[in-house]
Amino acid sequence: MKKNLCYIVLLLSVTFVFQNCEVQDDNKVPEAIAINNFIWKGLNLYYLWQEDVPKLADDRFANQSELNTYLYGFSRPQDLFQQLLNKPKSLYPNPGEAIDRFSVIFSDYNELEGILTGTTKNNGADFRLYYKDATETSVFGVVRYILPNSDAALKNIQRGAIFYAINGQPLTKDNYRSLLSNDSYTMNFANYDSGNITPNGQSVTLTKSIISENPVYLTTVINSGIHKIGYLMYNGFYPNYESQLNAAFSNLRSQGITQLVLDLRYNSGGSVATATRLASLITGQFTNQVFAKEQWNAKLDDYYNSTNPSNLLNLFTNKLGNNETLSSLNLSKVYILTSESTASASELVINGLKPYINVVQIGDKTVGKNVGSVTLYDSPNFSKTNSSTKHRYAMQPIVLKIVNKIGFGDYINGLQPTIELKEDFGNLGVLGDTNEPLLNLAINTIIGSGRPLPKNRIRNFEILQDSRTIARLKSEMYVDLK
Repeated sequence: MKKNLCYIVLLLSVTFVFQNCEVQDDNKVPEAIAINNFIWKGLNLYYLWQEDVPKLADDRFANQSELNTYLYGFSRPQDLFQQLLNKPKSLYPNPGEAIDRFSVIFSDYNELEGILTGTTKNNGADFRLYYKDATETSVFGVVRYILPNSDAALKNIQRGAIFYAINGQPLTKDNYRSLLSNDSYTMNFANYDSGNITPNGQSVTLTKSIISENPVYLTTVINSGIHKIGYLMYNGFYPNYESQLNAAFSNLRSQGITQLVLDLRYNSGGSVATATRLASLITGQFTNQVFAKEQWNAKLDDYYNSTNPSNLLNLFTNKLGNNETLSSLNLSKVYILTSESTASASELVINGLKPYINVVQIGDKTVGKNVGSVTLYDSPNFSKTNSSTKHRYAMQPIVLKIVNKIGFGDYINGLQPTIELKEDFGNLGVLGDTNEPLLNLAINTIIGSGRPLPKNRIRNFEILQDSRTIARLKSEMYVDLK
């Protein structure tokens, strides 16, 4: 989906900003508030809820001078950004109170770009944090998987390891961010003991480095009677790894699989274009049909609908972004494993496929992120080209809602599984092994074993965060503007 940003920005700035006076003149913006000016104008043009934020109204300021006066009131760009969002979680923290749970701003766009492409500084131990009890004070973590070629991959730490402290200091809701943000730290482990988290005296020291994560984590084929089941664990929609994703599907196809189990439990999102290509790899028989529709704010929707409505559509395809032919499976049914970490582009795949094929969702409900973002830089057309050399601020605001072919996209409370089974960290199992609980359930569903559904026996601990959401922009679904 390509959009001519220069033309759009020119058209809309003339039409909407400062309607009762001259067109904006950025030369009138003092350097002291240049970043704030970028934030206001970017959100005024692109923010999905622009009409719901009075301070972003097109007629809120009569001229640039009035806007400047307002912008001088914020010494930190982050504060202005939060004030211009529609009930952000930072200001409306109570459950169900926030509207915008996902817009973010970065002081260094290099960090933002790294996260969007799967390149981050980490030690390779992906984990989830839980509250120990109803007081929601003490915290513990459970390791979900280990990244290859990381420090954790070289250490004595496995999936299912429970840690209660860092550097000997017990984790709490107030200190976990600072303790886990260090480049090097020691994890102190514990056992799960009849509902209690009991320290066991074991520990391991982990050191972070810059790692580029290949999201195609695991691919295998399982033979069970007449069934040849492909299993693929996919952990992020990173465009730079689309060829690896296509190669994984080519491998599965060459082995003649008859069913596919797609594991998105720890996949919190990424590129809409990559999600569209994954859906096309699963199918293949719907090329050029509508996979998803985008809904922007009123003025951008009006612009796109009046100039080129196809800009709002994401179509099934038979090619990657580099024109490589897809190794599609042409399936009419897919089994998708989910958890409460499954978000955004992962949810898009599930929701976008449902009007076309039978999607059997197994596991837990998903996050409920049906909105997407773009990266905005401080440049005349908000692209990185000709961006300011005086700072590296960039925004990733929510700019669109996304729906499937039949217009459904209202799942802010998460997509409910067809067959529910929450992960039991007392019995996580080995990923890709046929005895791993969720994969085993998917296999038994496929072969129709008639076995009763397994039940969670572990105490239900309240979830706090996971290592992806701690890294700020990991529950993401974004589009590129070119």
